[in-house]
Amino acid sequence: MATRSTLSTALALGLTLAAGAHADEGMWMPTQLPDLAKPLKAAGFKGNPADLANVTAAPLSAVVRAGGGTGSFVSEDGLLLTNHHVAMGVIQYNSTAEHNLIDGGFIAQGRSDERPSNPDFRVLVTTGFDKVTDEVLRDARGKTGRAYFDAVDRASKRLVAECEQEGNVRCSVADMYYGTDFYRIRQLELSDVRLVYAPPRAIGNYGDEIDNFMWPRHTGDFTLLRAYVGKDGKPAAYSPDNVPYHPPAHLKMAIDGPKTGDFAMLAGYPGITYRHRTAAEFAGQIDTVLPRRVAVFQQMIDTIEATTAKDAQARTRYAAQLQSLKNNRKRAAGELEGLLRSDAKTQRASDEAAMLKATDATWQPDIQALLGSLSQGASMGERDFVLEQAAAQSQLLRSALLLERLRIESAKPDTERESGYQQRDQALIEGTLKQVQRRYASEVEKALLTNLLTRYQQLPDAQRVPEFDAAFGRTPAALVKALDTLYSGTRLGDEAERLSRFAAAKEGKALAHDPLIDLAGPLVAAQLRMEGERKEREGEQLRLRPAYMQALFAWRAKQGRAVYPDANRTLRISYGKVEALSPRDAVHFDPVTTVAGIVEKNTNAFPFDAPKPLLAAIAKGDFGSTADPVLKTQTVNFLTNLDTTGGNSGSPVLNARGELIGLNFDSNWESVSASWWFDPRFKRAVHVDMRYLRWLLAKVYPAPALLTEMGVPAE
Repeated sequence: MATRSTLSTALALGLTLAAGAHADEGMWMPTQLPDLAKPLKAAGFKGNPADLANVTAAPLSAVVRAGGGTGSFVSEDGLLLTNHHVAMGVIQYNSTAEHNLIDGGFIAQGRSDERPSNPDFRVLVTTGFDKVTDEVLRDARGKTGRAYFDAVDRASKRLVAECEQEGNVRCSVADMYYGTDFYRIRQLELSDVRLVYAPPRAIGNYGDEIDNFMWPRHTGDFTLLRAYVGKDGKPAAYSPDNVPYHPPAHLKMAIDGPKTGDFAMLAGYPGITYRHRTAAEFAGQIDTVLPRRVAVFQQMIDTIEATTAKDAQARTRYAAQLQSLKNNRKRAAGELEGLLRSDAKTQRASDEAAMLKATDATWQPDIQALLGSLSQGASMGERDFVLEQAAAQSQLLRSALLLERLRIESAKPDTERESGYQQRDQALIEGTLKQVQRRYASEVEKALLTNLLTRYQQLPDAQRVPEFDAAFGRTPAALVKALDTLYSGTRLGDEAERLSRFAAAKEGKALAHDPLIDLAGPLVAAQLRMEGERKEREGEQLRLRPAYMQALFAWRAKQGRAVYPDANRTLRISYGKVEALSPRDAVHFDPVTTVAGIVEKNTNAFPFDAPKPLLAAIAKGDFGSTADPVLKTQTVNFLTNLDTTGGNSGSPVLNARGELIGLNFDSNWESVSASWWFDPRFKRAVHVDMRYLRWLLAKVYPAPALLTEMGVPAE
């Protein structure tokens, strides 16, 4: 296994070489930015790079995790800017068939009219970032497999528990460079978040799936929320008596806008990237994983659309879920196409072969053991994915499984419980259970489960799970009968029924009888068995991957290339510039779009059904202070070459002075595969121009008080 000194040397060398790498490549930890001062300045940054190392100081303290994406504070009174699609669950939660805020949009008439978010929506403000590698690995050294996994897990939980003793914070331990380094992250958890302003769907999601991941775009993908705390200034559950949260910093919105070649920088919480994975993992992603995802996601999309076609209430309840599935399906398809276009499998295999040939013999045994461990887990990939989706895409079945697992874990001391089921997680679990009936229709859920579990029934016997076979049968007819019986008898669709069992589960007590609750017992037992097998494999991989990373560090150093940690939902910085796109021969796209494109695309039919007030305002041509001085019209979206991935949705885009110029919401089709393979020819990020937001709030769907609050002209 790699020693700490050799790894540290390699890491430092990789960072030093980053100055010579493409400025647009890399999702950097804030602590790395001072070492990148020279390339940052060369790229055009006007601030002090050292200021970017401190997550508790401006500007980074204004950037937060919001729901499943990123957000940023834009006023001293907790006004929070994120994407329309990031806040879609909040909008959907407050919508009904009679009052559809998704289609009609929403503008709060004063703070008393701001609407509570769904109970499990959270905003996390990072307040600490500390290296804890030695503490995490101390008891793991010398162990293998599950023992190694458990040692790291125990140490991480202990560090989290110590961190959270002060109260009002949520802590986590993040793995950097695949088991090489670990950091403890401290975050203030805000649960009272309210809807302030959402544009109509035909602005916030103009073009829907046709335009998703495409350029040119003309989408106002933004929403404004507000965070609240108790009168004592501490995080608190929703209450009418709560007061606006005063963040440690908020971003200043720029008055001018971006133009080609301008410096741009993005701060956010990117999800997961896989650029440092093995050639075998690249091959598996291309040959098996992505085609499977496309097929399964498309099947679920078709199912929801078919079963809600004649039910307006069901369509509203499944709107957020459907949008997420469409996005995931298109992302998987784009990732597959991009990896094939870049011939990533061949290139990664060739690169790895050369790396291994140049690698010191010291690392070879661990690397070969790692490659063997990875092949063992791949064989169960389809089973695990399908069963995971069956739980994730359902409401009542998921609730039953969640309650049974909570019951089992709550019988243990808190420090020995699985992450996600500790006392610190109970408020989130309760929030998940509370919102079920607003996102559930029995016929839709049964149809989704029928399709997913039919796929499971078609798997080879080696991948079958006895408990699932006993519960749902081995034939489609038996499955349909089982689901009809379960859903005709269950009472978990009633909130009181779920919450009464939650009260028992969190005390580790037996759960009252219900068909789905009774079913959850053997199913969770099977999940625990499969989880144990997974942890055995993951423990070995966690122990062995640092050797692979050591070889990669040395190999990249020989190539003069940067080494930055794969994204893992921690705060990262990317920097580059506003840049055009030429994806194919004789095809060139400018980096800025205008409202003229909205009119050109408009068909008065979904998804290009621009609202009449928007079309009227465009025709009037009154763009006021937000008009681009060169184009003489209103801009909408713009492109940069910034390094982004899923989770960067809602990330603020800053200019050279650190002012807010854009809101990240997408990537172009040619760069969806960047989570695995970075290709500077094609990688672009798509952003809402803040001048478009300002114009909409000033001229189209007016909210002058919000513009004043953000410190920009209300005209």
